[in-house]
Amino acid sequence: MRFFKWLAVVIALAAFMAGCGGDGEEKAPEAAAVKEPIKIGGMIDLSGPTSEVGNPYADGVKAGMAYINDNGGINGRPIEFMLEDTGYKTERGQDIYNRFVFQEKVVAIQGFGTAVSQDLKAQIATDKIPNFTASYSADLTDPAQAPYNFFIATDYSTQLRCDLKWFKDNFKGEGAPKVAFVYPDHPYGKTPIAAGKEYALELGYEVVGEENVSLGAKEADANPAIIRLKELTPDFTWIGGTTKSTAAIIKSAKANGFETNFFVNIWGCDEDLVRLAGDAAEGVYSNQAAAVYGADVPGMKIIEKYTDGKPQMTHFSRGFTSALVMAEGLKIADAQGELTGEALKTALETLTDVDTMGLTPKISFTPEDHRPNMGILLYQVQGGKLVLVEEVSLERRADWLGK
Repeated sequence: MRFFKWLAVVIALAAFMAGCGGDGEEKAPEAAAVKEPIKIGGMIDLSGPTSEVGNPYADGVKAGMAYINDNGGINGRPIEFMLEDTGYKTERGQDIYNRFVFQEKVVAIQGFGTAVSQDLKAQIATDKIPNFTASYSADLTDPAQAPYNFFIATDYSTQLRCDLKWFKDNFKGEGAPKVAFVYPDHPYGKTPIAAGKEYALELGYEVVGEENVSLGAKEADANPAIIRLKELTPDFTWIGGTTKSTAAIIKSAKANGFETNFFVNIWGCDEDLVRLAGDAAEGVYSNQAAAVYGADVPGMKIIEKYTDGKPQMTHFSRGFTSALVMAEGLKIADAQGELTGEALKTALETLTDVDTMGLTPKISFTPEDHRPNMGILLYQVQGGKLVLVEEVSLERRADWLGK
C-alpha cells in the first residue's frame, strides 16, 4: 500500500514539474503569451488611372501600420496588413474583397477609390466590415446610406464648400464672383459638383461654366475646354481631377492666356504638380486634409523617422493618419471583448476630437454622422512649394450630411 502511495506522490510531483517546466522550458510561457494578430485588408490602386496618388497613399498606410506595431500594436496584438492592387477596377476590387472577408477573415479594410468604394458600399454593410476608404464622397459620410464607411478627410463636397466660402469672403472684385467647374466625367469627379453649384449660388456666385476633362488628359486634350472657359472669364475655376490632369489643364490655360484663380481638389494638387506643370502651377490653390511633408507638427516627426527623412507626397500623410485613426477604434473594440467588424464600427462611433498629432484637423464620428470634421487645410503653390494659407472650417449643417 505504501508503494502505491509513494508512486502517487511521484506521479503528482512529475505532473507538477511538467506544468511548471524545467530549465529547458523557460520560453514556453512567453510563447503562450503571444497574441493573435488582427488582420486588416488593403485595397488600393497601385497600377491604374489613379496610381500616381494611390502608391504614396498606400506607402503611408503601410508606415502607419508599422508605427502601430512598433508601439505595442492593438493592446499587444500585432496588425497583419495585407495590401492588394485594385487597379481601380471594380471587378478586381470585388474579388480581392471576397478573399479578404471570406478567406482571410479580416476585421476591416483600408480602401481607396470612389468606383470600388461605391461598388462595395452595400456589401460591406451586409458583411459588417468597416471600410476606411480614401474615397471622400459625401454619401459615404451618412450612416443611413453607408453605415460601415469611414474616412479621415473632409468629404469632397465639404472641401469644395470650404473653398467657395473662403474665396467669397476674400473676394476683392466688383459684383458677383464668377465660378466654373472642370472635372472628369467619372464618379470621383462628378461627386461634389451638385453640392458646389448649390452652395455657390447660396453664397452669391454666378456659375458660368462646366467642362469635362478626363483623368488621362494631355495638354492638347484640355485645350477645347480651356478655350471655351476663357470666353466666360470666371474669377475662380475648380479642378476636380488628379495631379496629371490638373497639370494638363493649367498648362493649357497658360498657353491660351486664360487667367483665373484655379483651386484644386485633394487628389489634384500635390508636390508633383510643379514638376509636371512648371511655372503654370504657380498660384494654384490646393485642398489638403493632412499636413505636407516637413510641417512643424508632432506627427510629422514620426513620419520623417519612418521615411528616413526622404520627402513624401501629402497623400502619404493621409494614409498614415487613416491607419492611426482605425487603430484608435480597434483598441477600444478589442478592450471591450471579441473584436469584430460590428464592434469596431461601434467603437469608431465613440471617437471625439481625436488628435492625430497635428497631422489633420481633429476627428470625430457618431452613430448618426460619419463626417470626420468640417475643415480643410488650404494651401497655395508659392515659389514652387505648397504653402499653408489657412485652415478653413464650416459649420456642421445637417442638410449637408451625405450630399
